[in-house]
Amino acid sequence: MATAPTISTRSLPSFEGLRPSTVRISSMGLPLKAGGLTQRSFRSLVVRAATVVAPKYTSLKPLGDRVLVKIKTAEEKTVGGILLPTTAQTKPQGGEVVAVGEGKTIGKNKLDICVKTGAQVVYSKYAGTEVEFNGSNHLILKEDDIVGILETDDVKDLKPLNDRVLIKVAEAEEKTAGGLLLTEASKEKPSIGTVVAVGPGPLDEEGKRKPLSVSPGNTVLYSKYAGNDFKGSDGSDYIALKASDIMAVLS
Repeated sequence: MATAPTISTRSLPSFEGLRPSTVRISSMGLPLKAGGLTQRSFRSLVVRAATVVAPKYTSLKPLGDRVLVKIKTAEEKTVGGILLPTTAQTKPQGGEVVAVGEGKTIGKNKLDICVKTGAQVVYSKYAGTEVEFNGSNHLILKEDDIVGILETDDVKDLKPLNDRVLIKVAEAEEKTAGGLLLTEASKEKPSIGTVVAVGPGPLDEEGKRKPLSVSPGNTVLYSKYAGNDFKGSDGSDYIALKASDIMAVLS
């Protein structure tokens, strides 16, 4: 019986969560399998691509509380100068604001967008819709998806917006309680850190700010899988998250 050639995915970029494995495609209409997945499973695997705006459109105006951000190009080299393959490049989480909407209305109050054109911002990992416009990749997202404004090249100087909080993550324990040294792989990700900066607070139904319950200098316990992780220029780890993801203040 004739069979189709075997294709190995070891030489192809792998999706997160799928192990490199051998894919065999049958010419007899049998199920396609890869690491135990059937052909039906692949129908739910969607790779989101940017919407391409035709060159004849020269202007893109966001509506309401939406913001158009030109995405920062992914780093192609490590700090040591080593070229990174496409699969290892860190997905950018920041860019430059190039256009803003007219704002939103809360109650009787008309509120303008709090970020201005030209500002360098950091946004939530999976926010917005990606569009290719004027030959560059952009993101259209809601103002609330913007984590903060970068006033310098260092994340420790991030100015959080709305109900966001910037935290310097505590260093992982090097030893167990019994004194055993831990390897990097076995160190548990800390969920404790020190508040560096806080946003002005969320808006209430009248459009007024509600101050956050944490302040710079507080040591806090936060949800383990929340927020956006960043590496500071000093090598320290930082996380920006919503105040609602902070579970307790430690003292």
